[in-house]
This record gives sequence, C-alpha cells and structure tokens, in this order.
Amino acid sequence: MSANDVTVKVEQLTRVFGSFIAVDHIALEVGRGEIFGFLGPNGAGKSTTIKMLCGLLTPTSGAGYVGGLDIMRQSEEIKKSIGYMSQKFSLYDDLTVEQNIDFFLGIYSVPKARAQERKRWALAMAGLADRSGTLTRTLPGGVKQRLALGCAILHEPPILFLDEPTSGVDPISRRNFWNLIYMMAEGGATVFVTTHYMEEAEYCDRLALIYRGKIIAEGSPKTLKQSAMSKDVLEVEVENPVEAMEALDAAGFEPAIFGSALHMTVEDGAIAEPAIRQALADAGLPPARIQKIAPSLEDVFVNLIEVS
Repeated sequence: MSANDVTVKVEQLTRVFGSFIAVDHIALEVGRGEIFGFLGPNGAGKSTTIKMLCGLLTPTSGAGYVGGLDIMRQSEEIKKSIGYMSQKFSLYDDLTVEQNIDFFLGIYSVPKARAQERKRWALAMAGLADRSGTLTRTLPGGVKQRLALGCAILHEPPILFLDEPTSGVDPISRRNFWNLIYMMAEGGATVFVTTHYMEEAEYCDRLALIYRGKIIAEGSPKTLKQSAMSKDVLEVEVENPVEAMEALDAAGFEPAIFGSALHMTVEDGAIAEPAIRQALADAGLPPARIQKIAPSLEDVFVNLIEVS
C-alpha cells in the first residue's frame, strides 16, 4: 500500500514490564478502510499493543503512528481522533443509556449542532430508541456491546480500535456486531480489532498473528492458509473421538478435537494415513473417514506456534 493509504504504522514497537517483554519489537501497517485483525491467545500482547496505539500506555521503545500522529509525542491528540472500545465495554453501569451517550458526547466534544442527531443515531443503532432511560447494567450483553460501539464512534472517528469487543457475548450478537464493523469499513473507517476467536479472524481483510509478544505471521486469511502451512491436515471421523484422540496421542500423533471429528497436522498425509488407521484399529476404533482437508486458521496458528 502507498504511504498515503497507511493509517496505522508500527516500527519495532516494544513494551517491557520489569523483566517481562509483553510486546517484542513488532512491525505492521494498516491501510485506510481496512479491517485489520490482531489475532492471538490471551496474554500474547494484543491488548498491550492496542493501548500503546491509543495513547493509553507509553512504549518502552520503537515507534508508532496513528493517523499520522506520533504515539510517543502526540498521545493526547490521538485520543481525540480515534474511537476505542475495550473488552469490558467502557460503559458506566450506574448511568442510564442516555446518560452514557451524553457523557461520551461531552468527552469527545461533539458540537451541539450534531449532538442530538448523533444521540438518535446511537440509540437506533443499539436498538434502544424507546429505552433511553434504562439503566445500562440491566441490558443484555449483546445490546450493551452495540451501545458501547455507538458511544465509541459518536464523534465519527476515521480510525477505530476494538479490543476483544465480542468477548463473552453470544454467537448471534457477535455476528450482528461484525455486520456493524463491515458498515463502518465500507464508509471508509479503518478498523483495528483484536480477537482470540478464530472464526472472527476470517472476517478480517488482513491479519497479524501474535504469540508471546512477537508477530509470527501476517496476511489475508486466504493467504495465511495457503502459504503459512507447510504440513498436511487430516480430518478423522470416528465414533468415539475422545478415545481415538488418546489412542493417537499414545501412537505419537498430536490430534485435536474439531466438533465431532479430529484434526491432525502431519508432514505427509499419504504416509501418515495408514499409520493412523492402524493405531485406531489396534485400539478397536476403526475410523469412518480419513480425509486431507484445507487447513483452518486454527490449524495454521497451532502449526506456527509449534515451529516458532
């Protein structure tokens, strides 16, 4: 992407807490209008990174720019020009829906001429047009999530940071939330979202996979599944997957349960399949099917962790 299209840029960004390196010399770029996913397990460094980019935490070293602003020297300006939603929703439970919106309108200095229009928009987007006087703590998780997003973008920021925004909400609410993200990206907003949900990562235009503070892979979901996976993935259907997993583990394989089947990452599927069948037969668990499949992002991530 051209320099004019880059809205978030990080160079050798590092954050150390005592002897613990939370973020270890990472580099990345995010383009205008892009949905960029930052994927990794809990404790990988996702939230620490996003807090540095939002001006909430000072980096130990390295450089970063958000909307052309320096995260080292212009953190206060960055806070005014972005939207930020944390995994804890950033709302005040003891305030009503309308009071929360009014509070954020003031925080973001939304002009009075726009404030009422933006309030009506946020209420409608959250499905709360007739519940503005409801205490926020009484709202269901998915509704509270949409309200938190509305409050984070009352000032119509060009860049939005979402830190595990769907953590703890049901799958339907999660999908509805992503529909809102798509709408914002289509309107030209840049969305930087952290997640540990593999299925959510599929919704992103591009991903960076982070593990133990280091970026271990970057690219579109399709590219990562095609190029970052050097091994074959076999799907094994068997009547008793838990027992089959124990038998295959004892035989030296590393199976994992995926729904009602097992996934196994092997060097060569054609060579491994007979040995898998034999191990299951010896345990009295003949497989119904063994098939080489395209890797999922979870398969890719597990493989990358094993070789990193």
